[in-house]
Amino acid sequence: MTPSPRKLVIGGHSLAAGETWDLYLDLTQAYSGEDVQLPVRVVRAAKAGPTLLLTAAVHGDEINGTGVIRELILNPPFELARGTLVLVPVVNIPGFERRTRYMPDRRDLNRCFPGLEDGSLSSRIAHTVFEQIVRSCDYCIDFHTAAVHRTNFPNVRGDLGNTDVRRIAEAFGASLLLDSKGLPKTLRSAATDAGCATIVIEAGEVWKVEPAIVEFGVRGVSNVLGELEMIEWKRTHPPYRAHIDRRRWLRSDAGGMLRFHARPGDVLEQGQPIASCLTLLGEERGTVVAPEDGIVVGSTTLPAVKPGDPVCHFGSARGGIKPILAALKKVSQESLHERLRGDLGSSITLEESDPQ
Repeated sequence: MTPSPRKLVIGGHSLAAGETWDLYLDLTQAYSGEDVQLPVRVVRAAKAGPTLLLTAAVHGDEINGTGVIRELILNPPFELARGTLVLVPVVNIPGFERRTRYMPDRRDLNRCFPGLEDGSLSSRIAHTVFEQIVRSCDYCIDFHTAAVHRTNFPNVRGDLGNTDVRRIAEAFGASLLLDSKGLPKTLRSAATDAGCATIVIEAGEVWKVEPAIVEFGVRGVSNVLGELEMIEWKRTHPPYRAHIDRRRWLRSDAGGMLRFHARPGDVLEQGQPIASCLTLLGEERGTVVAPEDGIVVGSTTLPAVKPGDPVCHFGSARGGIKPILAALKKVSQESLHERLRGDLGSSITLEESDPQ
C-alpha cells in the first residue's frame, strides 16, 4: 500500500499530519429537519504511513465493536508512530438510535455499499460513508456481532485470496479464520474492491458491550497496527489458528427446551453432543451432535426451539482438530481464549461435557 499523503481529506476536511481531529459528518436529516451527523475521530502521526479505518455498528444493534473503538479512544494502549487511524464507533446512526439492525427505510445498510448519491435513505448514507471516508483509507476492520438471539465466538472473515486482506486477517490474532469474499454490496466487499483491504470481526451478541470481546478487539487492532508498522507492538498470537473450510447451521429436529453440552469456541469430535432438546416435563426429544470433527463457531441463545430452528453454527477446520486439541492443552484457564469461552457460555444453559 502507498503511504498516506501529508494531507488527508475526510468528509471534506483537509487534515494535516501530527494532529487529532473530531469530525461530525452530515448524513441525513431527521423528521424535524435537524441534521443527523456521524461522529469520527481521526488520529494522524507525524510520519507518513498507511490509513487504517475502524468501523462498528453498520448494523445498528451490533455494538460490541462500538465498545472496542470507544476503548481505543478513551484508553489507547499505544501511540501512533506512522500513518493515520480513522475511528467510526457507529456507522448506522439511525439504527443505533432505534436499537435495531436496520435503517428507518427497512433496508440493511450492509447491503447498500458503495451507495448512490440520489438513491434511498440507506443508499445515500452508504454513499456518504464510502465516498467521504472509505475511499481515503488503505485498510479497514469492520466490527460485527452475531444476529439477534445468537452469539459468535470471535472470528475474522475476509477474502484471503487478497494478499492485503490476508495480511491483516492473520495479524489480528483470532483463532478462527473464515475465508469468504462477502456478499455483494457489503461494506467489506465494496471497500476491498475499491482498494481498501477489509476484514470483518464477528464476536458476541447484539445490544451488548462484552468486556472480554472488547479486550480481544483492542488486542487485535493493536496487532494489525503493529503488522502495518504504524505502532511499536509485540504481536500477540492466538493459542491456535483454524481455517474454517466448511460451515453450516445445525438445526433441531424437535420442539422443546434446549440444554447445551457445548458452547461457542468448543472443539468437538464427531458424534459429541452439542445440545439436547427436552419437553417442558423433561422428556428428551433428541440431541444435536457434531456431524464431524469441528468447532462451534456460534450458537443460538434462545432456550426454546421448534423443528428446523437453528441451534449451532458448526465449522470444520482445515487440517483437522488434533493439532488444535494439542495446542489447547497448554492454554491457561486465565487466558483470554478461555475467558471468552466462559463468558459466551454464560448466555446458555450449559451441561458441559468438557469436550476439550
